[in-house]
Amino acid sequence: MTRAFPHLLAPGRIGSMEMRNRIAVTAMGASLAEPDGHIGERILRYHEEQAKGGVGLIITGVAGVAWPVGGNQVNQIAISDDRFLPGLTRLTEAVHSHGAKIAAQLHHGGLVAMEDMLAGRPVWTPSFPDAPDGDFTEAFLLEELAEAAFSRITSVDFKVMTVEDIQTVIGQFAAGAVRAKQAGFDGVEIHGGHGYLLSSFISPKTNKRTDEYGGPLENRVRFLLEVVRAVRAAVGPDFPMWCKLDSREVGKKGGLEIDDAIAIARMVEAEGADAITVTAYHDTAKAKLHSGSHTPHEPALNLPYAAKIKAAVGIPVIASGRVEPEVGDAHVAKGAVDFISMGRKLLADPHLPRKLTEGRAEDVLPCIYCYTCISAIYVCQPLRCAVNPETGFEYLRPTTQTGGKRVAVIGGGPGGMESARRLAAAGHDVVLIEASDRLGGTLQFASLAYPANERLLDWLKREVGKAKIDVRLNTRATPDLLRSLKADAVVVATGAVRDMPPIPGGDLPHVLSGDDMRRLILGESSAELKRKVGLGTRLLTKVGAATGMTANLDFVRKASHQWMPLGKNVVIVGGELVGLELAEFLSERGRTVTVVDDAPRFGAGLTIVRRMRLLDELKEHGLGLYPSAEDIRIDEKRVLFTDRDGAAQAVPADHVIVAKGAHGDNSLAEMLRAEGFAVHEVGDCTGVGYIEGAMRGAARAAAEISAA
Repeated sequence: MTRAFPHLLAPGRIGSMEMRNRIAVTAMGASLAEPDGHIGERILRYHEEQAKGGVGLIITGVAGVAWPVGGNQVNQIAISDDRFLPGLTRLTEAVHSHGAKIAAQLHHGGLVAMEDMLAGRPVWTPSFPDAPDGDFTEAFLLEELAEAAFSRITSVDFKVMTVEDIQTVIGQFAAGAVRAKQAGFDGVEIHGGHGYLLSSFISPKTNKRTDEYGGPLENRVRFLLEVVRAVRAAVGPDFPMWCKLDSREVGKKGGLEIDDAIAIARMVEAEGADAITVTAYHDTAKAKLHSGSHTPHEPALNLPYAAKIKAAVGIPVIASGRVEPEVGDAHVAKGAVDFISMGRKLLADPHLPRKLTEGRAEDVLPCIYCYTCISAIYVCQPLRCAVNPETGFEYLRPTTQTGGKRVAVIGGGPGGMESARRLAAAGHDVVLIEASDRLGGTLQFASLAYPANERLLDWLKREVGKAKIDVRLNTRATPDLLRSLKADAVVVATGAVRDMPPIPGGDLPHVLSGDDMRRLILGESSAELKRKVGLGTRLLTKVGAATGMTANLDFVRKASHQWMPLGKNVVIVGGELVGLELAEFLSERGRTVTVVDDAPRFGAGLTIVRRMRLLDELKEHGLGLYPSAEDIRIDEKRVLFTDRDGAAQAVPADHVIVAKGAHGDNSLAEMLRAEGFAVHEVGDCTGVGYIEGAMRGAARAAAEISAA
């Protein structure tokens, strides 16, 4: 036991199940099972990696007790028939071989059973639902809407459940629990939240029944309690069984509140549940709330609610929701909760528990909360992670790799640093060449606007520093240099080129490109910047760079609240990731910001769930957002354009920032190939792929070099 995290890493117990620590993998929709619901190699290796990583408990994503009826996503686990037992058994055996425990999450999708809607089956519901008040799909890009399964749904039929239907589902939950026990699972979690079938009965917003299953809370909870009772009777008194419950329904006027959740938790405990997993739900019609309940953007958002439930029951409580290990350890220490379940963190690094146990917390690959993982599920793609390319692809991991090559990596951004780190770990002799005086590339500026990115920046720099990598700053990669290094392979990770698009007035001195803005803030220089920015401003930022202050991104964030070399009114031309994050950054620093672009929808480059939140926040800040703008032009004091309604607009602009025009540039790679080098291209030089593209490309290049 290490001194750090002594409570989080202490053994724990739920009923008769003993775990090696208090860290659990929270149940997540992964879409990694087979199309017919079976456990295949892909999801087996995904969970096995988590077990290898030292977690105490794995809770699977939804396992459908009535599958295919009630399925809410493609490639989900099925537990509705004995034919699924062999695969389920293989999964539990694989997890147990590495010392972890595993529970099956029993589930029926009910009102959000997407697979029923797609197949034309009626959706099971307590009563006819109200029409949604809002449309979260407004945040989707047009190409995402074309890909998303819900776009193929033309109509939905509802099956208002009879008492006989309710009894059928109760039997399905009980039978699913028996199969879980037969397959070797250590316990089951009954999903009573997130708008699924049991939750839809509990919520007064979706249950309008007037029989014994509707009306007052004790009636609305009756279905869940009967499921709990039936499961307990089916699996016996010693098999761990617990419920996942919403602590509240965020944004739903008249929905569940914490006092309701406390009462439900007490009822569930009285029926024999061994624990409570505390979560939350939200009004799904409101885009921002998709990162405001069970998968929160705000750190530790759900812990106070979990603590209130813990104080009201005598059984363990499992809490989750962007909880950092030190925060989780403190809450376990004071008895506020018993277990911390982690989702996104364990996708980024499934070996987080082992590294904490070994006293290597700084080695944990950090989650940057970009929502790549959950956004993939929204368009029916398998779960994946932006910072960990292996997540969801563990079954494809090469079994043999050879080191010993001399490899030159050109470019010190995320793609270059990750390539160098991986190659050094594989035993290659690596030289990392960077033209500027610091590592980080555009990730430095991205970390200013979105601080979670800085965790990855710091991790990459630290990993490069620990490895046996020859880092050469302020160095240009030339064929002569590479020949002198006797490079067996070359990785080109030089990033994108950001041309100024042909906008009338784009050459005016108050018009800055995204690169101009980055160089200005980070204390760098260029001929264009000298033409556009006064000597005093350039000197001030140069001093900041020379003293190292601009390398301290937290300092820059704080200092830029007091001083920013931009006028009051700023127009950003470009509504993609860079433009929107820059708009948020400047708005928070007192600028009046307007974003203009000819794109029909804003936010390309942002993941769906991150985009939902950011667009809503920009609207809350009062920013002017003008997609589908035409005839954009700049004069000395304004940006003029025609908006999507055909109205002429003239927006005051003390400064204009053009944050578009980035594109891949593989000219260096092609030149080096012509010189006879074995070249591998990584990151934005191949086309703008942001952090995920850089990390995934680095993994591919390192694997190719090691396999050659």
